[in-house]
Amino acid sequence: MKKAKSLVCIMALCAGAIQAQAPKPVPADQSKMNTFISQLMAKMTVDEKIGQLNLVTGGEATTGEAVSNDVEGKIAQGQVGGIFSLTTPTRVRKAQQIAVTKSRLKIPLIFGQDVIHGYKTTFPIPLALAASWDMPLVERTARVAATEASADGINWTFSPMVDISRDARWGRIAESCGEDTYLASQIARVMVQGYQGDDLKKNNTIMACVKHFALYGAAEAGKDYNTTDMSLDRMYNDYLPPYKAAIDAGAGSVMASFNDINGIPATANKWLLTDLLRKQWGFTGFVTSDYTGVNELIEHGLGDLQQVSARSLKAGMEMDMVSEGYVKTLKKSLQEGKVAMADIDNACRLILEAKYKLGLFDDPYKYCSEKRAKTEILTPANVKFARETAAQTFVLLKNQGNILPIKKAGTIAVVGPLANTRANMPGTWSVNADLANTPSLLEGLKAVAGSKANILYSMGSNLTADATLQKNATMFGRDIPRDERPEEVIINEAVATAQKADVVIAALGESSEMSGESSSRSNIEIPEVQKHLLAALLKTGKPVVLVLFAGRPMAIKWESENVPAILNVWFGGTQAANAIADVVFGDANPSGKLAVTFPQNVGQVPIYYSHKNTGRPLQEGTWFTKFRSGYLDVSNDPLYPFGFGLSYTTFSYSDIKLSANSFAPGQSITATVTVTNTGKVEGKEVVQLYTRDMVGSITRPVKELKGFQKISLKPGDSKAVTFTIKEDDLKFYNADLQYVAEPGDFKVFIGSNSHDVKESQFTLAGK
Repeated sequence: MKKAKSLVCIMALCAGAIQAQAPKPVPADQSKMNTFISQLMAKMTVDEKIGQLNLVTGGEATTGEAVSNDVEGKIAQGQVGGIFSLTTPTRVRKAQQIAVTKSRLKIPLIFGQDVIHGYKTTFPIPLALAASWDMPLVERTARVAATEASADGINWTFSPMVDISRDARWGRIAESCGEDTYLASQIARVMVQGYQGDDLKKNNTIMACVKHFALYGAAEAGKDYNTTDMSLDRMYNDYLPPYKAAIDAGAGSVMASFNDINGIPATANKWLLTDLLRKQWGFTGFVTSDYTGVNELIEHGLGDLQQVSARSLKAGMEMDMVSEGYVKTLKKSLQEGKVAMADIDNACRLILEAKYKLGLFDDPYKYCSEKRAKTEILTPANVKFARETAAQTFVLLKNQGNILPIKKAGTIAVVGPLANTRANMPGTWSVNADLANTPSLLEGLKAVAGSKANILYSMGSNLTADATLQKNATMFGRDIPRDERPEEVIINEAVATAQKADVVIAALGESSEMSGESSSRSNIEIPEVQKHLLAALLKTGKPVVLVLFAGRPMAIKWESENVPAILNVWFGGTQAANAIADVVFGDANPSGKLAVTFPQNVGQVPIYYSHKNTGRPLQEGTWFTKFRSGYLDVSNDPLYPFGFGLSYTTFSYSDIKLSANSFAPGQSITATVTVTNTGKVEGKEVVQLYTRDMVGSITRPVKELKGFQKISLKPGDSKAVTFTIKEDDLKFYNADLQYVAEPGDFKVFIGSNSHDVKESQFTLAGK
């Protein structure tokens, strides 16, 4: 009874947020599709309908523990609706050929793949792409990925991942857009547009799958797959908007998350998958589980395989990934009255609709083109774009004395366990990366510097002193070389190399698989053995540049205090090395801005800029004060705030000029600042707009990002940057989950990051 009452309470609260949908005329194309599918389903047996709900793995790029067996036999029997993890067009074509020649009704398969940040041409990890703050660029990366993947036979990608994450311990923060709702929503929209284009029937588009629905990024303690628990306020105002933005952009599918929500795992959560997603948001595509998500409901304690399969289907889960609970149990559940034929029919129809929209019934082989695979994958244009993209995602955290950029001359020492490893350049979830065409940092620096510089190399240290941890921090065979000599010997060798150089580049941080799925860390500092190396390099007195590889915000307070220059390069993809060299040598000017807050230490986690005030707030920039909300041993301030990032030039901001001090609902005002390049080189700046609702019916964040513009300025040039503020920009979900803008006073902030801003104030008048 307690569970039932809890669910009733949530449904009552959500009722105000659910909008009734007025009937709309059925378009001619949809009418044709409906007729086609109805006629097809009339011929299908129950087993064939259930077979369409079965998603199996092809075994070429396995990304989970379970592996499907006898796949070809099951396809021929009509027991498979889709396959993922096939990576070669010949295997895709073979599987499709079995489906359309040997199965009774010749229904084509849908082919999925983890095309997360590029295909063979790999782009920076999503957290890095978010740091570009460049939406046309992000959209273009998705468009290139779709073109390449579709040439190899893939027509469905498990991307974009738009989980908000504010806990740097969580490994999959690398795959996210960061901590901010507004920025993540913009990225969700353009990623869907990039993948799906303007017509899914074109053979160079692929269907997007929004994940992980929902709240996955709020896993307790930052442990992957863990429980989540949050208020409806935080859910609706902070975590749900990016998913909705992707749905509004037309995403064709959704993937449920592993975690539970209000005590019910997402895979079997009817409120989430039906009431919210379909009734409230109007989603008309299909929902797939994550890898073995249905089977895992048994471990959650929801019953045996038959029980959890029936519950998932009735909740609104159309496709069962790898578990095969549907094909094994749904027919029995139908016979026992635990599911209805309408449940199976509805799920089957949605899968068939997706295939119809992709044009697979017209041409099952449209995505298998050896010619396209030879001419549209890893093209010179794509590789060039990957290099340009990576350079825009790097974040310059510190540049004391303008050490960077360095000259392409003299002797340069390149030191560190990440300096000469190709396998770790692309980053996590780059299952299709072509490592043969992915240079290491050492190779990139040599290629860009040419013969003008003498570049020396020393490994300097192992990734970590713990051999087991180093082994665990690998995936897809991407091991990092390990030197079994004593630590002191390896470091002394690196010091000797550094002493011969004019400048030292230290390539340190995480390996690519120290972040990502199932790669949570309780310690988010640079591994101790690498710190020992860095300290030894600094003692040489040589200028040291820390090139920091990371898939998450790292706690680098000591490094920030002691190293003169720090360039955070994340994991930049196929052309990471060349792009790093471009920035280090000044051929490109860094313009990345953090999409996530860097903490001073792990004890501050979770830390994010858009927090709420308490009744006893600690004043920003101050240390501990008795009876205020803070720590005894560290300030509340981040090491580097959200939106932060330096350049090789400098920018100044004028005061904010408002077009009016107040406006009425339905109207708008503008806020303008003049930005000037006060340095000596051309550079790009991300101008950021934040607001604060000073009095609300519920507590409101101290700042919320509401707009940004990326501009380019030559030395001495100025540009007036104008933002329009509308009533819609001030809306939020109140205690009754009504989406409203409440009249009253607001602060507006414009600046180069969430901390360094100009400030003004305006009023939203009442109706």
